[in-house]
Amino acid sequence: MPKPAPRRITIIDVARHAQVSTTAVSKVLRNAYGASPAMRAKVQQAIDELGFRPSAAARGLRGQTYTIGVMLPDLRNLFFADILDGITTQLGDTDYQVLLAPGCNGEQAEARVIDAMIDRSMDGLVLIAPVSSKTRLNTVARSVPTVVVGRHGSATTYDSVTDDDVAGAALVVDHLADLGHRRIAHIEHHETDPVRLAEMPNAQRANGYRDAMRARGLADEIDIASTSYTHHGGYAGAKELLSRPHRPTAIFAGADVVALGAMEAIAEAGLTIPDDISVVGYDNSALAAFGPISLTSVDQDGREMGANAARLVIDRIADRTRRTVQVKLTPSLAVRRTTAAPVQGAEVNSASPAPTE
Repeated sequence: MPKPAPRRITIIDVARHAQVSTTAVSKVLRNAYGASPAMRAKVQQAIDELGFRPSAAARGLRGQTYTIGVMLPDLRNLFFADILDGITTQLGDTDYQVLLAPGCNGEQAEARVIDAMIDRSMDGLVLIAPVSSKTRLNTVARSVPTVVVGRHGSATTYDSVTDDDVAGAALVVDHLADLGHRRIAHIEHHETDPVRLAEMPNAQRANGYRDAMRARGLADEIDIASTSYTHHGGYAGAKELLSRPHRPTAIFAGADVVALGAMEAIAEAGLTIPDDISVVGYDNSALAAFGPISLTSVDQDGREMGANAARLVIDRIADRTRRTVQVKLTPSLAVRRTTAAPVQGAEVNSASPAPTE
């Protein structure tokens, strides 16, 4: 017969082992007033000897679980890992632990994840690039301290951390235009909710691209492929752009993962980067700096975004009534080997080889 599972050590066991009351143990666990240094040492010794771990559920009943729920939309996007690094580093010297869950890029799946975090009495939430409606986010924030990363616009219930995506897009267009490119195309993430559109970073980047193209006198060259911020979206978007009668000489992908898909489609078409076409991403994820890829990319400093989000959620837990804070970071451009001046004559040559299937 299998051995029965070992019984969980309880606060009662700790009290008996230390020969003190359960109230004394509780005070030590809560770092509450009234426990002498000698008492604390005695209880801590019993905890160490028994291997006692407080129940998160029980701590939740007392008011805090010391857990922060982090929801992100896609585990495959390395930029989100940078944000997570920033969160965990900022929380490293605190008692808080991060519990992570994917939102799966859909409102229903995201709602289930958020509800599960609330049901488990997490002290605060960091929602990375959520697709939920503003009404839904406000409802969540009224229930639990919340910080939203990657959604523009102000809110009265939750704090937010964003990148200046309009400025980031301008960095890309200006860099490419300074190199001599005119036919600069953009791959954007298609937004299905017109109400949510203005708040989403993908829309801000697309608008920033349009504004920057107009500012450089390139309004007639604006060309957008609307797909998704995924590898497949980048691949499909690049194939669409390469099939144009006047092929672009540069592609601005709205995310690094999109740029990687675009680079695959460009290679399949028998073209080279950057000789035939330049490519720029957005996020400056770890993969962008990888030597064989060496992708020029907008750096929005994911770690700094994560650190700000962690700081804000701790502040919000401490004071639910304070005014909301919106942090907007200024991006920079990391220039690498995927961008160069267009080959002489490329801007006037309209012949475009058909992409290979």
